[in-house]
Amino acid sequence: MTKLIVCLTGMPGAGKSTIAEGLKSKGYDIINMGNAVRKEAKKRNLESTRSNLGKLMLELREKNGPGAIAELIKSEIESSPSNVILIDGVRSNDEIQVLRKFGIVKLLAIHASTDTRFDFLQKRGRSDDPQTKEHFEERDNRELGVGISNSIALSDYAISNIDLTKDKLIDSAFKIIQSWT
Repeated sequence: MTKLIVCLTGMPGAGKSTIAEGLKSKGYDIINMGNAVRKEAKKRNLESTRSNLGKLMLELREKNGPGAIAELIKSEIESSPSNVILIDGVRSNDEIQVLRKFGIVKLLAIHASTDTRFDFLQKRGRSDDPQTKEHFEERDNRELGVGISNSIALSDYAISNIDLTKDKLIDSAFKIIQSWT
């Protein structure tokens, strides 16, 4: 059976990981693009700081092409027993092209306001989450620089994460994915 690869895209803090975590219980495999970069940083004995991970992401793309981060997760996709795989954090059309080699790709964009995203990222607590508005804007600009706006613009469906409870956000995504299977 052909795999359905659902790519969650959106600016940092929009709700992609919340959806991915919430849908694990539905039997979907979840692959996080940021974790692929964190794994690569660990291999290189780099601390998972905001600065290191940002530089590494750009370096990998520069050295191995714009689809480089998607290349890092190929074996996870191939070894997944699930027919539906959620890819958390697709950032470019080049990554989407790499993923198309493994199944039918659908893009689900998650939108949230700048203030909502900043508040969420401050509370989330990952080592690379921005703690100042300046770092937040720097990260947004880096994401925009690698082409995330294109994947958001070309999405098959978008969820507006404004005034949604966590459960409503997850449920909305689930219903959309169900309509694709």
